[in-house]
Amino acid sequence: MAETPPTEYFIQGITKSGKKFRPSDWSERLAGVMSMFGPGAKGPNAYLQYSLYVRPTMLDDLKCVILDSRLRDIEPMAFDFVMNFAKDNDLVVTEACELPHEHPVQQARKRAFL
Repeated sequence: MAETPPTEYFIQGITKSGKKFRPSDWSERLAGVMSMFGPGAKGPNAYLQYSLYVRPTMLDDLKCVILDSRLRDIEPMAFDFVMNFAKDNDLVVTEACELPHEHPVQQARKRAFL
């Protein structure tokens, strides 16, 4: 049986009332604070790269942070910190999962880019 892909939480830079969240670099700041958590995040230069588990991104013109549920397994307090940040700031959070590479939709996307 195939392993279930981890859940990802998309924390969007918009409040539930529809206002754009400020400051404009909030996603980079949050991901920067969490850079010490995740595989390969060791040593004095760990802050120079984002964690694989908490990373900033853009969806259209909206800043977001993608939070990987695997962070909960390695550091529950860090996972709770990010989720509480979203809750405290009334940000929209959407739960999703990454499709495996062998999934038909992924294969169709791959063919579309060839």
